[in-house]
Amino acid sequence: MVDRERAIQLGHPSYVWRAGQERRLDLVRRHVPLFLGPAGDPAGPKILDIGCGLGMYTQAFGRYSGQVYGAELEHERAVQARHRATGVAQAVGEHLPFKSDTFDLVFNNEVIEHVADDRQTAREMVRVTRAGGYVATFCPNRLWPFETHGIYWRGRYSFGNKPLVNYLPAPLRNRLAPHVRVYSRRALLALFHDLPVRVAHYQTAYPGFDNVIARFPRAGPLVRWISYRLEGWPLFKRFGLSHFLVIQKR
Repeated sequence: MVDRERAIQLGHPSYVWRAGQERRLDLVRRHVPLFLGPAGDPAGPKILDIGCGLGMYTQAFGRYSGQVYGAELEHERAVQARHRATGVAQAVGEHLPFKSDTFDLVFNNEVIEHVADDRQTAREMVRVTRAGGYVATFCPNRLWPFETHGIYWRGRYSFGNKPLVNYLPAPLRNRLAPHVRVYSRRALLALFHDLPVRVAHYQTAYPGFDNVIARFPRAGPLVRWISYRLEGWPLFKRFGLSHFLVIQKR
């Protein structure tokens, strides 16, 4: 597979840390105890970032812990992430090279939609989480009115946000975007069905519009402010860009 096709299939990692990522980290911090491990370990909780890319989130989690690990499929990315984590393993989400009941938090940001087997990846995330620990997941929401990963049209890939693609019947939607999944709330929860977990928190997360703010520094912050307020409005809170799900292992 050529590099371009591989990037389409796997997505692009975060290359810089921006307000949108900071806001997602803050959402995790609000709903997962990040300051102490289960026994008050002074090194902090053990954290695993699946699909860590270049290590932007592993570095950010370093504010709360000295035990932050990453798992990354792409060798070059894993090498670059090493200096931003305690350790990084080159691995797929379906087969994590860690012992069971190891981590206090397993985090994945816009990753599970790209793996070969999302159900097996969910099992693995729960397996390596200790009892009482958490799995925090961000993934695409089918009710967001744009497909953000681009589509294939007449055999050629078309980059960019494509309106209303995810509102099409699944067979047609999946012909246009076979390279990435999108989830309803029910489909996301079904990945963890019959696993020893409970839902600790769920919401959708609207975008931070970092690019809009960069282009329109006066109007952009207002767009962001409105975007985040929509998360709490009953009419709009289902339509965010991403699901944000936190489950706790029993």
